[in-house]
Amino acid sequence: MSEQRVALVTGASSGIGEAIVSRLTESGYSVFATGRDHARTSRLCERYPGIEIRIGDITDGDFCSSLIADCVGRFGRLDLLVNNAGITRDNLLMRMKQEEWDDVIATNLTGIYSVCKACLRGMMKAKKGRIINIASVVGVMGNPGQSNYAATKAGMIGFSKSLAREIGSRGITVNAVAPGFIETDMTARMPRQRKREAAERILLQRFGQPEEVAQVVTFLASG
Repeated sequence: MSEQRVALVTGASSGIGEAIVSRLTESGYSVFATGRDHARTSRLCERYPGIEIRIGDITDGDFCSSLIADCVGRFGRLDLLVNNAGITRDNLLMRMKQEEWDDVIATNLTGIYSVCKACLRGMMKAKKGRIINIASVVGVMGNPGQSNYAATKAGMIGFSKSLAREIGSRGITVNAVAPGFIETDMTARMPRQRKREAAERILLQRFGQPEEVAQVVTFLASG
């Protein structure tokens, strides 16, 4: 059994997810990473030798169960779960298609339900663990054209608070990190004018960097 602390990171193939993988690797964790983009996720092994990867979709409950089983089978334990996988399907609500709503709910909210549920038995048996869910400031403040995304991120915050109350007595902490606008592939698709307006509302007058979110995650995982 590995003596190193073991972390599982979903949505690890780029942006915030990859930054978290990098930071945890530097901090001495054995990292098990997953994403559904085969090419991007596979490249993680080249950048961070020693990590394990699985390609799959967390909207599939069976995949989530096998993901946790594979991680524990490989490393003998799971100390930290970081739920970072998330998508957007932006549209004004009056134009939003049912699949645009369903896809975001399935990935951003039902996905963390499936992964968290699959890891709980092992963490509760060990009487320790850390679960960190990457939400968004949009879940608190809202954003035009993102009613589906905002609903999932607000739901993730409520989910995290509720789960923390359920399992805190077992030595397991649950936290939600709600970043503002971060320089990622997702925000790169924003129209230039919207990005400028968003930056003007930020006190530092700039978008955050994925590495800054990764620092927060590493801090919450410590202890």
